[in-house]
Amino acid sequence: MASQTGEIVMQSLHTLLENETFLPSLQGERRKQAFTSLAAILSTPNKIHKAFLRIAQENGEVVRIPAYRIQHNNALGAYKGGIRFHESVNEAEVTNLAALMTLKNALHEVPFGGGKGGVSINPRNFTEKELYLICQKYVQYFSDVLGPDKDIPAPDMGTGEREMDWMMSEYKSINPGKPYLGSFTGKSIVSGGSLGRREATGRGVYFSFRYLMHDFLKEQQNWLAGSSNIFAKTALELGNKPLTIAVQGFGNVGSIAALEAYRCSYLQNKVVAVSDRNVTLYNNDGLSIPALIDYASTHQSELPTSEEALAELGIQAQVLDREAVLYMDTDVLILAALEDQIHIQNVEQVKARIIVEGANAPVTGEADKLLAEKGIIIIPDILANAGGVIVSYFEWLQGRETQFHTEEEIYKLLHDKMQKTMSSILPVYFSDPLALRQNCYVQAITKLSTVLYRQGKLY
Repeated sequence: MASQTGEIVMQSLHTLLENETFLPSLQGERRKQAFTSLAAILSTPNKIHKAFLRIAQENGEVVRIPAYRIQHNNALGAYKGGIRFHESVNEAEVTNLAALMTLKNALHEVPFGGGKGGVSINPRNFTEKELYLICQKYVQYFSDVLGPDKDIPAPDMGTGEREMDWMMSEYKSINPGKPYLGSFTGKSIVSGGSLGRREATGRGVYFSFRYLMHDFLKEQQNWLAGSSNIFAKTALELGNKPLTIAVQGFGNVGSIAALEAYRCSYLQNKVVAVSDRNVTLYNNDGLSIPALIDYASTHQSELPTSEEALAELGIQAQVLDREAVLYMDTDVLILAALEDQIHIQNVEQVKARIIVEGANAPVTGEADKLLAEKGIIIIPDILANAGGVIVSYFEWLQGRETQFHTEEEIYKLLHDKMQKTMSSILPVYFSDPLALRQNCYVQAITKLSTVLYRQGKLY
């Protein structure tokens, strides 16, 4: 398990160990032994599956590509987690992401365990046929451990509904006569996917911010005003002014979160900066997010990179370096790109007062502590970007029942689920000095520990 996740898990277990109202039947030496067992279970995956996919390329060459499926814990249900196609994929990264999925599902009370997959490629370097073969081989190599009641993959960075359709089709071929609709989620609608699944993560990311700064703040303003909590002070200061937002990453998560902000009528906010792997676009008066999404949809999900291209679109914006988005003087920064974007070397340059983690682990542990000391609110990945797995759960249920919800019904179910989680977390967060991430981990581990204890897994 990567250091940040592992460290927070250990801190959370120590907090629960000292809380004698938690699992009160465990006392003395027996209690210490049980928590030692919990530390061992939560810090290591149940199973690590690795293969080298043999792919015949269209140029006649054969390549061997590292691929992984990590199954962290299934105490709460079948393993669940995305499959990432990215050149940075490695065993340690996928293992950490699988652990995060275990905690995320526990936090939001989604009845799945945690898993994750990855293939170490840059998808841009492969043809469509080669990507199809990679998907096909992935299922063939890991078919024994996948299935609707065993391990259910979904899209992640570098994959989408196309890849999930290909993989489900291969799973169906390998398992004739067996249920297959629930073997993969994030599929296209025609292949049994759920309406709203593609947009779910981005919508959930923005909803977590909107719920905090509108619904919760409006309901609890008087209570927060009487609090000496440093994070409550930040929320109140920002709650009484129009907000500016910068979004790092303009893929499936970042673009949808930006569009939600652009359309939002609950808050006075505007998106003044967006970025992708090439460029940052900035306009203090606000960017035309729909126009940028239209452009990206026909340009390999990339933003315009020149003032000439922007002028042709009728969009006013400055073209800046891609890293500039991190250091904008904005109220809110949504991180929807890669891991480790804010770290010890650049954290002092970050000016945003609220950071929303649309990506997994975009803020390192050291940077997280420094930002918290300044009263900067970080809505962590475990809380903010759970929309994808929540709607994947709804898709899985719909596949089993072969009855499908409307898009409006899906979004209501998503918002209700996330609101329930946040309404239980936020009052605790604004009542003690722990950062929001720590509070989320404590709640998730409370659920996991209780279940593991009840199942007799601690001795």
